[in-house]
Amino acid sequence: MFCCAFMWKSGGEDLQGFYPVRPECQSDVPRTRFKSRAGKTLSARRWHAAFTEDGHLDMEKVLRRIQRGGIHPSIKGAVWEFLSGCYDPDSTFDERTKLRDLRREQYGSWKEECKNMVPVVGSGKYITMAVVSENGQPIEDSSVENQGWIVKTAVTDDRTLQWMLSLHQIADAFWCFERVMRRLRENFRATATSMGVQTQLGVLSQVIKTVDPRLHQHLEDLDGGEYLFAIRMLMVLFRREFSFLDALYLWELMWAMEYNPNMFATYEELENRNNNNAADDPKLLKRYGKFERKYVNSGNNERHSNTIAVFVVASVLQTKNKRLLKEAKGLDDVVQILGDIAGNLDAKKACKEALKIHEKFLKKANRQ
Repeated sequence: MFCCAFMWKSGGEDLQGFYPVRPECQSDVPRTRFKSRAGKTLSARRWHAAFTEDGHLDMEKVLRRIQRGGIHPSIKGAVWEFLSGCYDPDSTFDERTKLRDLRREQYGSWKEECKNMVPVVGSGKYITMAVVSENGQPIEDSSVENQGWIVKTAVTDDRTLQWMLSLHQIADAFWCFERVMRRLRENFRATATSMGVQTQLGVLSQVIKTVDPRLHQHLEDLDGGEYLFAIRMLMVLFRREFSFLDALYLWELMWAMEYNPNMFATYEELENRNNNNAADDPKLLKRYGKFERKYVNSGNNERHSNTIAVFVVASVLQTKNKRLLKEAKGLDDVVQILGDIAGNLDAKKACKEALKIHEKFLKKANRQ
């Protein structure tokens, strides 16, 4: 017990066990930088202490802790449900239980509809091409074969509890995923003439043009003024640039910084959302994330399309400013230079720099 306490205090806890990497993939995985730290990372103890007796959540304390040091892996799922807007922090345990039950029923109903349309849905079977080796022989993948036995194993271990727990976890995960995709849906809208992510690329272009006109002009001279080289970072939120654990850490930092207490009411289309001017209410203002708070302070209480991810990309470009100006002679060079950041980025530093660029951008934009 003393050993575990010492490891937690010193930040030495082994977190890789929560997300194990297959042995054959170890050499291809970026190293993980995130470490849980006492006094900074939101721990299970701090998380449970943030609830009142009837279930109201002190979101101000939770956001402050997340923005300082992320979330311990053991409670990420529970915390993400609030960060993503699945639940209102002002709700009680009983209210959330009722809403959770309703959502599980809705998920089950939709799943049955999908199965009626496409029978293979939910069967554990996949219609796909066989994976073959260089000599044309199929590769046997035990992980794929085992997927068909997941349900049978759950029932064998415990004929009731394991089965119901698995179904409920999938339903809860679906609703969390649905909320996250609402944030990102514009990235995936496409027409014959445009991609949804072009809106964010346009914002990125405007940000760099405002805060670093020399770099923007250089990129334009290389025919990179549309910033298409940044598509991957925005589409999958830097998943390729970080290890899995660091990517989760970055996402929760960004979601915490973007947090708006009206998010749940907006998603549920409730009329009783808080329309008070948060800029005039210091207590209410603390319930906003650092990034979102800047817009409220500037008098913009409406939901805006700018996301902190755009400014994180801007911070990455800023860190590579000298190299881009000196070495980039074409777009291939830009892509290569940005590709070198994989495994070498610090999520917290990137977010800190993003906030600085955001503040600089708002100040310059307001002067114009």
